[in-house]
Amino acid sequence: MSVSKKGKITIFDTTLRDGEQSPGASLSITEKLEIAQQLAVLGVDVIEAGFPVSSPAQFEATRLVAETVSGPVIAALARANRNDIEAAGKAVGPAENKRIHTFIATSPIHMKYKLKKNSDEVLKMAVEAVRFAKSFTDDVEFSPEDATRSETSFLVEILTAVIEAGATTLNIPDTVGYILPYEYGRIIAQLKSDVPGIEDCIISTHCHNDLGMAVANSLAGVRNGARQVECALNGMGERAGNAALEEIVMAIHTRADFFEKCGAQTNINTKEIYRTSQLVSQLTGFVIQPNKAIVGKNAFAHEAGIHVDGILKERTTYEIMTAETIGLVGSRMVLGRHTGRAGFTDRCRQLGFKLTDTELEQAYQKFMEIADKKKEVFDEDIAVIINDEIHVVEQVYELQYLHVACGTGTLPTASVKIRFKKETMQAAACGDGPVDAAYEAIREAVGQSPKLESYSIRAVTSGKEALGEATVKITEDDRTYIGRGVSTDIIEASAKAYIDAINRMAVAKNQGQQPEVKAEL
Repeated sequence: MSVSKKGKITIFDTTLRDGEQSPGASLSITEKLEIAQQLAVLGVDVIEAGFPVSSPAQFEATRLVAETVSGPVIAALARANRNDIEAAGKAVGPAENKRIHTFIATSPIHMKYKLKKNSDEVLKMAVEAVRFAKSFTDDVEFSPEDATRSETSFLVEILTAVIEAGATTLNIPDTVGYILPYEYGRIIAQLKSDVPGIEDCIISTHCHNDLGMAVANSLAGVRNGARQVECALNGMGERAGNAALEEIVMAIHTRADFFEKCGAQTNINTKEIYRTSQLVSQLTGFVIQPNKAIVGKNAFAHEAGIHVDGILKERTTYEIMTAETIGLVGSRMVLGRHTGRAGFTDRCRQLGFKLTDTELEQAYQKFMEIADKKKEVFDEDIAVIINDEIHVVEQVYELQYLHVACGTGTLPTASVKIRFKKETMQAAACGDGPVDAAYEAIREAVGQSPKLESYSIRAVTSGKEALGEATVKITEDDRTYIGRGVSTDIIEASAKAYIDAINRMAVAKNQGQQPEVKAEL
């Protein structure tokens, strides 16, 4: 879709920065790069790749995205100090198009209790930060943190000052999700009217979802003159999350009749929305709720008799958009044990997977293994198989054998055999159930006892032969690690997920990774 410059809404994706700050979310450098590459395919305009000063891993991930991903502007976050800005500038240095996004709190409560500075000191720091950021790139974004609880007069003053210092994008964050749509729209309109020089800048929104208003507030901002929206896939982010990219984009796309009044359009390739959403869900371990707007499993499902009758007569009676618009195919393809490499390869291509020959061969072998266990392999199965095969962390510990015995009136027991380097370790243990017994045996075998924060299992498709996908979150030394495992046997899937999480923990320890500093907007 061709979008005029005047009506263009810049989609600023912060999945890799604010989204990854979701409690329990954790992405490796290679996983961040994969998501960034898919975001470029999706057509986002700006990728906020990370907060480089927070850790060496964050710096390296941001630098690698800047070096590798072409198309979008690559942005890095920095607090209003020279150390942060210098790290951000170096991290995005390799990017063809780069941006530094610097921020400082401006609300009375933040300035008094968090910064312990007065408004004059904050104003000075903001101006100095923007000026220093300009030495690395002409594209500088400034955010007055907690803007919606700031005094309007001070917002006008500080925004005027940073424009004079060279800021090109002015972001107005609803940091704690406090504001309501009418109020937020009014703030954007007032700033657009009262800040000198703002007509030469892009006004941006960054709304959190604590009251469930993130998308509504963002759209109210667009309606009142904002031309950039900061958002994340699946609404990921601190606490209740950020404005969901897919909801923002599809609201503008579906209600073009309303938004054409302010000329709002995006360059997003909507057919890549579902694929990108699923990738983020699988890599972060955050399962998408079934009734989630746009990308939830039930978003295009109908069961009520009246609805089904209406859909059969005329689709638009109960569907305001089609599943095909976001990249869902109209009917599911079913493959089986007699499907050859050519058919499997073609289906992977149709589903949007871009695999190397080695990855394709690994995925095909896993597919054949699954196809021997279940008669029909659906698209959802293929997606899980591929992600399970190509997102393998270094195998510090390899599960070679698992046996579990349980039943009514029987104490659940498990025995495991795990390979570590050239050594084979064995252990047996009892537990409250088969999964607990397996986990206790694994802990004893590897000599590691991380805290199990959460465990979930879901059927990828329906039926007794469905693949089970297990997800676990473990913590140790204030760091969280997510593990995933897939099998038609849910106990095996659970054990694989636990081993995967322990491997991620071991790799992080070997690399000397430390807890990261979090930055909130």
